[in-house]
Amino acid sequence: MPKVLSVGICNPPNRINQTKTTEFIRDLFYEQFPDIDRLINVFANSEIEERYFSESLEWYGKAHSFEEKNNTYIEKAVAYGAEAIHNCLRNQHLLANMISPQEIDALFFISSSGIATPSIEARIMNKMDFGPHTKRIPIWGLGCAGGASGLARAFDYCKAYPKAKVLVLAVELCSLTFQKNDFTKSNLIGTSLFADGTACVCVSGDEVEHHSTTNVLPTFVSSQSTLMADSEDVMGWDIKNTGLHVIFSKDIPSIVKSWLKGNVDDFLHANQLEINDTKHFIAHPGGKKVLDAYEAALEIPSSMTDIAREVLRRQGNMSSVTVLYVLKEFMEKQLGKEGDYGLVTALGPGFSSELVLLQWRK
Repeated sequence: MPKVLSVGICNPPNRINQTKTTEFIRDLFYEQFPDIDRLINVFANSEIEERYFSESLEWYGKAHSFEEKNNTYIEKAVAYGAEAIHNCLRNQHLLANMISPQEIDALFFISSSGIATPSIEARIMNKMDFGPHTKRIPIWGLGCAGGASGLARAFDYCKAYPKAKVLVLAVELCSLTFQKNDFTKSNLIGTSLFADGTACVCVSGDEVEHHSTTNVLPTFVSSQSTLMADSEDVMGWDIKNTGLHVIFSKDIPSIVKSWLKGNVDDFLHANQLEINDTKHFIAHPGGKKVLDAYEAALEIPSSMTDIAREVLRRQGNMSSVTVLYVLKEFMEKQLGKEGDYGLVTALGPGFSSELVLLQWRK
């Protein structure tokens, strides 16, 4: 079955701690929110310590048109995406020999925080040594679920083409969607959580000769996509003349608690497994309350979300990208032993769930 060979990331240049971000938002919004001193506690309660942004805090305090923000997204997404691909194909922690872009058969591009046609991966291919016949599969609009979904689609591709090497590139510049004149609680909460980041994963088919630093790799077993009916208002974008305005329901943690367990149980039972058979929980850390809800719903120990919480503390919520940062930590720390099962999970607009079952195999 297809396997993950490598993961590479690229952090934007502006690393800003949560205390400084909190002060900035308080100064920006205090006139519009009479109870700002109470509401601003959401920043401290997020358990996020620092995040990376593509621009300085001062940039976000000024007005920018949708056109300007989206052009910035295109410029930065190309630069950060190329760097993440480079870091993935040359990751010395995971690869004994580097992989050339010429060896890549298909490139899946995942994003929901900007718009580009030609899409970002085409612009990157013009800057790197990809073959002209590399297949391009841009996927837009899956939000936080996009990273897990991209992995599943790459695995599907490599099942069909066992000699293939493919890349999943996720780029999210959530900060560029910030609306300084949106005085809704959704915008305030989103501002406390979301960040920028880029990750690239290399997946290969069964018949690929690879040179990894370990002989035990996370291997694809199965995947499942699930759409909750009539739930479009839970999470997503409200697209206005000024750009992308976040839709972020306060009910997400309770939805996770009530809906996710049956979904996960059905998926695992179809693979003759129970939740206790999975040793690794590679979760998209949508926020502290979402991780708490995962633990409560699935009745798993808090230790299983340690890495996801650490990524959340250091990086914030980077939408589709975040779960791939979590996967990178699992792989570079070589936490998976032969025979271990791992569950990749993420939730996104729709409202939807993406599940990927992995097993570490030689």
